Amino acid sequence: MGRIDYFDDPAAPAVNSVVPSVTVAVRDDRGRLLLIHKVDNGFWALPGGGHDPGESIVDTAVREVREETGVQVRITGLVGTYTDPRHVMQYDDGEVRQQFSLCFRAVVADSPEAPRPDGTETKAASWVEPQEIDSLNIHPSMRLRIDHALDDARTEPYLG
Repeated sequence: MGRIDYFDDPAAPAVNSVVPSVTVAVRDDRGRLLLIHKVDNGFWALPGGGHDPGESIVDTAVREVREETGVQVRITGLVGTYTDPRHVMQYDDGEVRQQFSLCFRAVVADSPEAPRPDGTETKAASWVEPQEIDSLNIHPSMRLRIDHALDDARTEPYLG
């Protein structure tokens, strides 16, 4: 399924859905960040996805990272809340979703495995050095989360 991301665009279609979702900023012991190359919109992003009934939001975060990258993680904190109504996502099936995402911090839970794409939602998954992030195609709303996650001086979650 394809997706078009709009940000602060007056031509964006009207929102008809809000879905709680997560993204997860996983850093390895070398300080690299786990990123995925998404199939639906072609952007690089933090792993994540929609919250399913019957699971806690932390369980959602752990499941999504494992599904999209094969890496098992342990959640260590909250980067922030990202609910900007100016970020709208239009899907092929007619859904037009307003951003509603919680971004968590995480570490690898067991011996680090090489990330691997799932082939359905992710066409690549890899550990990325922070200085390499500028060379990747990343949506502005995701870049904000990445910047917040990499800012070790932040002591409070972002509320936006």
